[in-house]
Parts: sequence; structure tokens; C-alpha cells
Amino acid sequence: MLLRLSVVLALLWMATLESFGGSTDSIGARDVPDFSRDIRPILSENCFQCHGPDKETRKAGLRLDTRDGIFEERGGYHPVFPGDLDASELYSRITSSDEDERMPPKASNRSLSEAQIDLIRRWIENGAPWNQHWAYIPPVRPDVPTEIPKDFRATNPIDHFVAQKLMEVGLSQSERASKETLLRRVSLDLIGLPPSPAE
Repeated sequence: MLLRLSVVLALLWMATLESFGGSTDSIGARDVPDFSRDIRPILSENCFQCHGPDKETRKAGLRLDTRDGIFEERGGYHPVFPGDLDASELYSRITSSDEDERMPPKASNRSLSEAQIDLIRRWIENGAPWNQHWAYIPPVRPDVPTEIPKDFRATNPIDHFVAQKLMEVGLSQSERASKETLLRRVSLDLIGLPPSPAE
């Protein structure tokens, strides 16, 4: 019995370690890298010092912190040409074997890891999608679901979304809470203590 328990615990421990021991990359190998989540941090850490917003320190007039700067045609080349690694000067520079051409330069004491280069490669190969920062994307009001069960208590539009999700996962609506239960919840939320018996 003790041996079985030990084996089960060992298997559970290994499964737990495996679930936490996966890749440390922010995305999986099949996913398209996200500019804001995956690419911008790499460029910010390694490139913006010389090719960022500061006009005084910017080299070659190249900005890699703006959409126009990354994709614009620059006299016969593009820093990034979506979908084409060979036409993307950025990729050519970060993978160059020539020390004088390779970016970031050796003098900067910065270098890209193979994982970072792979992220940039996959981003360019997948069309270099540029996501605007979430703060600049106007919110879109979704259409309120109309098909909900007749017996579902819906008092406002949010209830329709809840009903739709409950239907998707095969659950039903809970019974309405009693006034005592609601009072207890409100009291715990507002003051952190249950109501007194008199209340």
C-alpha cells in the first residue's frame, strides 16, 4: 500500500514539475508572435537606445519604435518587409556573421539570444502584424445575445451574456439567493464582517 502511494505521489510530482518546466518563451512554437508582447520588448531592450524616440542619440535616422519607422522604404531597403526575411534589413543585421554589420553592435554589450532571433524571424514570416497599444484601441460594444432560455432570469444585458456562457458549458442558472444571503454578502463585502443577528 505504501509503495502504491509512493508511486502515485511520484507521478503527481513529475506531472507538476512538467507543467511548470515548459518553455520559458512567452508564446509557443506554432503561434504568431505578438508585436506588443513579444517583439517590442526585444527591440526596446536592444535597439531603442540607438534607434528609438530620442532624436539626439538616434543613429542613421532609423526609428524602430514606430510603425512608420519599421516598415518605411529607406532608399532601396525596408527595415522590416512583412513576410519576406530576405528583404528585411533588420533580420539581415541581427543574423549577420560580419561583426561590422551585425546589430546590436559589439560595442553596445548587447546581443540577441537565439530565442529572440527566432521570435523576430517568425514575426516577419507571418506578415509582421503590428498591434496598436491596447489603450489606443476603442472599445467595441458586443451585440447582446438574444437566444436565452425562457426560464432564465435576465434583468439587464449582462445577464444575457451569462446565460449564453452557461448554455455553452451545459449549466443552468442558480436559484435566486435569499434576502438573508444577500445581506450577508453585502455586509462581508462592505465591512468585512457578517451582519449581526439583529440585522
